[in-house]
Amino acid sequence: MPLFEYKGFSAKGKAVSGVVEADGAGDLRQKLLKDGVYLTQFGEAGARAAKAARPGKGGGASAGNGAAPGGGFLSREIDFRKAFERVRRQDVAVMTRQFATLLRAGVPMAEALTALSEQQERPKLRLIATTVREKVREGTSLADALAEHPAVFEDLYINMVRVGEASGTLDIVLERLADFLDSAVRLKSKVTSAMIYPVLMVCVAFLIVSLLMIFVIPRITELFADMGGELPFLTRVLIFTSDAFRNTWYIALPLGYFGVRQFRKYVRTEKGRQWWDRKKLRAPIFGPVFRLVAVARFSRTFATLLTSGVPVLSALEIVRAIVNNVVLGKAIEDAKVAVREGDSLAGPLQRSGEFPPMMTHMIAIGEKTGQLESMLGNVADAYDQEVENRVTMMTAILEPVMIVGMGVMVAFLVFAILQPMLKMNEVITGQ
Repeated sequence: MPLFEYKGFSAKGKAVSGVVEADGAGDLRQKLLKDGVYLTQFGEAGARAAKAARPGKGGGASAGNGAAPGGGFLSREIDFRKAFERVRRQDVAVMTRQFATLLRAGVPMAEALTALSEQQERPKLRLIATTVREKVREGTSLADALAEHPAVFEDLYINMVRVGEASGTLDIVLERLADFLDSAVRLKSKVTSAMIYPVLMVCVAFLIVSLLMIFVIPRITELFADMGGELPFLTRVLIFTSDAFRNTWYIALPLGYFGVRQFRKYVRTEKGRQWWDRKKLRAPIFGPVFRLVAVARFSRTFATLLTSGVPVLSALEIVRAIVNNVVLGKAIEDAKVAVREGDSLAGPLQRSGEFPPMMTHMIAIGEKTGQLESMLGNVADAYDQEVENRVTMMTAILEPVMIVGMGVMVAFLVFAILQPMLKMNEVITGQ
């Protein structure tokens, strides 16, 4: 197993170097990554140490891996068949934090991007990091280079990077972005994990009932038909439901698919989107959760933008799209107009009636005391916790409700099948 000399930076930004035994460049990167070392330069120890790759100087870090300078990295390191994979927000958060660490350690941006591309396990992120590096080397700003990948980097990300470049605090902005992405991932994970069990129960119940309706009930129906006489009411209902299910499924499925497509087409229109977003906010059980998630996202994003030096009007324009709700977006747009005319932010948000009173009061206090960013951060933390509590409570309520519902369904099936059997037994016993 060959020995490799390497240089890099630790997670704290300290320059490190050493010799590691590895099967190859890929294995070397993996070993160093596990130790928290971001690789910037490497090469085989001993006689071939002079061939160590130096990023941006002909060989590049990828040259030590056998790739040619420039486009050779793309042709030999990137698997284009995997380049269209989905990039998770968590992956972007990790890459952002690594980028911030390298810049804080004084690594030039092009070399930092080279090191990031070498560290990425996902081919698509590796390809993006390489493409962004080449754009930066050609003189394009980092924000403009990232903007060419809107499916991975949101408007919030790009605008904050642009502010960081202009103010010379890019490493600090990237660190805040990583914190923001991590918090968003945690919230989504909590909501998703809380809903897995109820959704799984519904799917299992639907599958069981479908199998009964298609395979079991028709045979029992034939048995009842041979009995003659009038069947109990529950049995007639069961037979009717089974027949309807078996005879209309090939019509119901296309109609359902067509209905879903038409609904999705309608909600993409301006009128339909407004109607649907308003219905989501007014829904009896899930409406408050949708509102709290949107408000928490608004508060945290707005606080992050203001802390990074984004002007209030520009920050409001960004968060208007971030909340992903037309009704709340209209209220934020009206607030932006009012702020431009000299009004406070809390006033128009309170008059809209779409934001919780606690949030508008905290914003008003923050405006008066000059601590709006910290107040918004506190609001976001409070509502994130409330969302978690509400989802936990909803899950706790849904579980017994669904168990009772499944019990009622099983009881209906049992009585509908047993009643005629008991009746038939009485007839046979009487004879």
